[in-house]
Amino acid sequence: MAKYDYLIVGAGLFGATVAYRAKQAGKKVLVIDKRDHIAGNVYTETIEGINVHKYGAHIFHTDYKDVWEFVNSFVEFNRYTNSPVARIGNEIYNMPFNMNTFAKIWDDVFTPEDAKRRIEEERKEMAGKDPQNLEEQAISLVGRSIYEKLIKGYTEKQWHRDCTELPADIIKRLPVRFIYDNNYFNDRYQGIPIGGYTKLVEGMLDGVEVRLNTNFFDNKAEYKDIAKKIIYTGMIDEYFDFKLGRLEYRSLRFDTQILDEENHQGNAVVNYTGHEVEYTRVIEHKHFESTESPKTVITYEYPDDWDDPKKEAYYVINDKKNNELAEKYRDLAKEEENVIFGGRLAEYKYYDMDDVIKKALDIDI
Repeated sequence: MAKYDYLIVGAGLFGATVAYRAKQAGKKVLVIDKRDHIAGNVYTETIEGINVHKYGAHIFHTDYKDVWEFVNSFVEFNRYTNSPVARIGNEIYNMPFNMNTFAKIWDDVFTPEDAKRRIEEERKEMAGKDPQNLEEQAISLVGRSIYEKLIKGYTEKQWHRDCTELPADIIKRLPVRFIYDNNYFNDRYQGIPIGGYTKLVEGMLDGVEVRLNTNFFDNKAEYKDIAKKIIYTGMIDEYFDFKLGRLEYRSLRFDTQILDEENHQGNAVVNYTGHEVEYTRVIEHKHFESTESPKTVITYEYPDDWDDPKKEAYYVINDKKNNELAEKYRDLAKEEENVIFGGRLAEYKYYDMDDVIKKALDIDI
């Protein structure tokens, strides 16, 4: 006889949201996670009084009012607005592409009409051509100047492939704003949980039985019998013992340093879009919550091949081969009784945080 109503594999946002809802519904829940901490990739740890995003920067943004109210019921969010800057060589540009960006790139651009004229002039080299790769697609959208300064190097580092070798549909569109506004997201709600994301997930899991350092696959048969229903948030191909083949990912590695400075770069996120450095961005964590500290903590973020199962799988690879294989695994998942596959790894899809929570809120408990 099953001991629990729900076994939840993974203590990240999807698993924690379902765990909270199940507990509120009076269900008996067990959450297990192979890591030594909760919160998955949004885990934050305190270093020098600063909440550090251990697995890369996470900025919460959403247009879902119910999701915003849900997360704010556990912890207060600040009004952090994501306004990254991009550096290439000794030049700094505002992101996303907006009038501040255009005025810096072209010295004769002052108005939206000026910017539109410049972009249209540069797009002409793709006139009448059907973009065959990411480079051609980017030029057809924003022209060569923006592509070469702000897209090409970053993208090639991220995917470890030349832009001419990447499919065009990776960037079906690029956000271009003809206003002087550096706010990266268009969503109505945006912010960072005060005290860090770990505090948010702790609130969701309050009163729920959680076992860390516990790998579902060490005792898969036993765990499948321990509960009436399983919520699985791990890698979908691993659940099926990779019997159809392995899905591919891109990974990241982080170099986090404590500096004897109050303010290192003046912004939470600086993207490095050129090949003169190997990292794609530098995060200065204290700026997410305006933390006062005589020191600062920065993280260099390096794209990495996912060539070792011990590495974290961060980005799905949306090419034809992987998407076709993922669809076959999703078909297998549909045949699994009493198992719900949820989240980016279990569905092999890229999700923003709010989409993960929204899906978890919409599950029938």
